[in-house]
Amino acid sequence: MSRKIKAIRGAIKVSENTKESISSATIRLLRSIIEANNLEICDIISIFFTMTTDLNADFPARAAREVCGPSVPLLCAQEIEVTGSMPGVIRVLIHAETPLEGTETKHIYLDGAEQLRPDLFEKGESNER
Repeated sequence: MSRKIKAIRGAIKVSENTKESISSATIRLLRSIIEANNLEICDIISIFFTMTTDLNADFPARAAREVCGPSVPLLCAQEIEVTGSMPGVIRVLIHAETPLEGTETKHIYLDGAEQLRPDLFEKGESNER
């Protein structure tokens, strides 16, 4: 089966600006994306995180090491601050090798972040995994 490099998106709304909340949200989001897309850690090429400006208690990459170990390159940045945008959000872009076709790739949005990309979810579809 042919493997292709795919970009997988996701986001999660964080309950509060604490190291614990950022860490647990990051781990939950990554595990959900990995499980939904049937990925192994060795499939992951790199992970890029952004956080809204109101989240600054920790780096999501620190928590990602618990899931991915030391071999996956990680990068964090601050999300562009846009008036009226949803606060308290960690976004992720994962590059991975996978046999999945583009339409089979599952982008995961959790805990209210589904509102960021309603085009990815059919009415009534649950994004909990």
